[in-house]
Amino acid sequence: MNFPTKRLPAEWEPQDAVLLAWPHENTDWAPVLKEARKTFDQIAYAIKRFQRVIRVAPDAFNLPTDDTWARDFGPITIEENGAPLLLDFTFNGWGNKFPAEQDNRITRALHQLGAFGSTPLRSIDLVLEGGSIESDGEGTLLTTAECLLNPNRNPNLSKEQIETALRKELGVDTILWLNHGALLGDDTDAHIDTLARLAPDRTIVYTACNDPADEHYDELKKMEHELEAFSDYRLLPLPWPAPKYDNEGHRLPATYANYLVINGAVLVPTYNDPADDSALAVVQKAFPDREMIGIDCSTLILQHGSLHCVTMQIPKGVL
Repeated sequence: MNFPTKRLPAEWEPQDAVLLAWPHENTDWAPVLKEARKTFDQIAYAIKRFQRVIRVAPDAFNLPTDDTWARDFGPITIEENGAPLLLDFTFNGWGNKFPAEQDNRITRALHQLGAFGSTPLRSIDLVLEGGSIESDGEGTLLTTAECLLNPNRNPNLSKEQIETALRKELGVDTILWLNHGALLGDDTDAHIDTLARLAPDRTIVYTACNDPADEHYDELKKMEHELEAFSDYRLLPLPWPAPKYDNEGHRLPATYANYLVINGAVLVPTYNDPADDSALAVVQKAFPDREMIGIDCSTLILQHGSLHCVTMQIPKGVL
């Protein structure tokens, strides 16, 4: 029997578009809707310099949404026998923490409307968010045990069964697990895209904390040791921004690792912080041939996410 050859492209491979879901009055953005829309406008404007934007909003596709985190309910695109295939995994609001029924239907609805051209779609009975996995396009997947093995996702599956499912659906060979690393204020149970990112030439860009007095120090130092144990990787530590808080004094998950790679550029979240320029310089080392574009994401972290979380790249050939 000939099994299909599958591959999960890396984010830095050529893209057709980026999917965005717009903030509206019925989302948690309502108290800061004007500021949120300004940030989304800036993201969309930067993307449109290089490629198309697919915008989900009541006045665009007339699709109701619970929220705007397209990274986690948008399609995960693989190649099957060399052709693009959209995978629609189950999205349950990061372990049933938040309403997600409408968001969970968006990918299928967009496909039915022809937003993804004639590219086929396959629904997968597995809870999986795009922000929880990183691919190098060559068969290696980076993820966190805190998220993928959390009983609020796929409680009936063991680690071995989840690995089998990832290999089957995504075509990956090697799965690198991180058992440490988390950010206060993060609702995702330690999504990898807040912590460590695969980059070209066996490089990992990661969140590092150099302040022993910070409450993140021990966990992020343990994560750093885990990364150092992976063989033959160049590690690029990102600077640590000063603590950010909401109006009620809760720590917000400001992370420079939540950047988005597009054709010819990288959109890097900034936070009006002294470390912003250093963060852009580190990401530039990983992507020396791309333009660095800083996007102020101070508003996005008020809802406990950042730039990568609100976007999902659509690889070349889908549209």
